[in-house]
Amino acid sequence: MVEHKVLGFIGLGSMGSAMAARLVTAGHQVIAYDPNEAALRAFVEAGGKRAASIAEVGAQATIVFLSLPTPAVVVEASTGTGGLSSSEATKIVVDLSTSGPRTAVQVNAALSAAGIEFVDSPVSGGRAGALEGRLALMVACSEAAYPQVEPFLQAFGKIFNVGTKPGDAQLMKLLNNLLSVVALAASSEALAVGVKAGLDPEVMLDVINASSGRNSATVDKIPRFVLPRTFDFGFATALSVKDVKLCLDECDALGVPMLVGSAARTMLGISHASYGPHSDLTSIARVAEDWAGVEIAKRQPVDVA
Repeated sequence: MVEHKVLGFIGLGSMGSAMAARLVTAGHQVIAYDPNEAALRAFVEAGGKRAASIAEVGAQATIVFLSLPTPAVVVEASTGTGGLSSSEATKIVVDLSTSGPRTAVQVNAALSAAGIEFVDSPVSGGRAGALEGRLALMVACSEAAYPQVEPFLQAFGKIFNVGTKPGDAQLMKLLNNLLSVVALAASSEALAVGVKAGLDPEVMLDVINASSGRNSATVDKIPRFVLPRTFDFGFATALSVKDVKLCLDECDALGVPMLVGSAARTMLGISHASYGPHSDLTSIARVAEDWAGVEIAKRQPVDVA
């Protein structure tokens, strides 16, 4: 087993910054790179070390974690000019991004040719889960790589070892994300109908969450980010559009129709067009609100004085 004195981290966005900081808090030496100067400064203030490039990370770290926004960026960081595939120090690359099964297979092939192990390990749980170390991590990698990365992954949350084939963990993550969007879209429509009919949305959520309609949107997203009108769950609509597209592309490749998933994708696309790529995922509830002509909001207390 390789001794890992220095860890690397590439991508200090909403999720990456939280996960990289947890590695530092756990006592590990971590060097990170991100093109965003403010993100690098914050990481240094948290006790990490900054790098001027991906190549500099690869020159020092034996295990490098990726938390990047799109498949193209993952491929470039892993196999592009100055990428990790040309690194002499790096022995294992762990992709925490949601980049899709095909990207996992592509990156694995390139890194394997360079003698580098690839670990497919997307995460779920949002920024709050990343900050608190309670993410769900789906992992697919070789039996040789798993014990080397497991102690570090434990800093992020609960690990689910889904197999040894690159891409398996990515598919599991995409299916989970599709279910999340479907639940949010359907729940938003149901709440909008109830509000238009005069029902109190908080009472509706109490009933649903004690009944068979309970789901992640009714338990978490709607009460925490829709009712108070903050719409700040912490996941951009554009990223959700990317994830759902990747998922439905895989379903098409497998020859499995996804009628409900396709409907949710359409509603998500309307949210993207209406509120922009940087809007929060929970803005999908605003689409249902617009159609119904209501707001799914906390009711103001009645002044009986």
